[in-house]
Amino acid sequence: MYLSSWTICPIYIEKFLRKVLRQQIQILQNIVSRKGSSKILTFSIPHVFKALQLLYQDKFVSRSKFCKELHLGEGAIKTLILHLKNVEMVKTTKSGTILTVKGKKFSETLAKVIKKECQINKCKIAPSKFNHAVILKNYSFAIKTGLEQRDYAILYGSSRCITLIYKNNQFVFPGEDLDCLKEDLVTRQKLVDNLSPEEGDVIIVSSSNDPFVSEVSAKNSALWTLATG
Repeated sequence: MYLSSWTICPIYIEKFLRKVLRQQIQILQNIVSRKGSSKILTFSIPHVFKALQLLYQDKFVSRSKFCKELHLGEGAIKTLILHLKNVEMVKTTKSGTILTVKGKKFSETLAKVIKKECQINKCKIAPSKFNHAVILKNYSFAIKTGLEQRDYAILYGSSRCITLIYKNNQFVFPGEDLDCLKEDLVTRQKLVDNLSPEEGDVIIVSSSNDPFVSEVSAKNSALWTLATG
């Protein structure tokens, strides 16, 4: 009886985590809603996610840094912060904006899955000037063909987006077993060193001639993979 309980427990934990992550993406969606206003927002889910990442990493962030990092004007940043305050994710001080306890827990949960990101140089699988890679820990179950991830990235201006699965110490395309980086050891090592992939991890690489577009489109693809996984 006890052995059976311990055997099935990880399955329940995984299902619970997936449910929590879907709920969190819905919360992000609610944050970027107009909330009854006719004003069109100039920020969206990946902008809010990046804002939370900055806060989680830097503890407090000034409006000027938000403007620079999110490529948004001061008015948009004020609205974004207000929306985050409305859901009790952040609070403001003279030094800048900081996460609340609720905001920290929210960010920590997402960080357990979207654990690392990095830029990779132009290569065969990522031919643009800027290529941003995002890892989703243990999320290969959510990947079908990779076309869905490409479509989520294209919505934010990506010129190309590929999905890789780390399987048997190799980077493979969905549904395949051949190491797609067998002849590109430089890119392979870059991903290994910066993302520390493990069996069953997913790596989404979005490309663009603009570094911010490559990043925000990769984030959007990753977040919507969590929402639909």
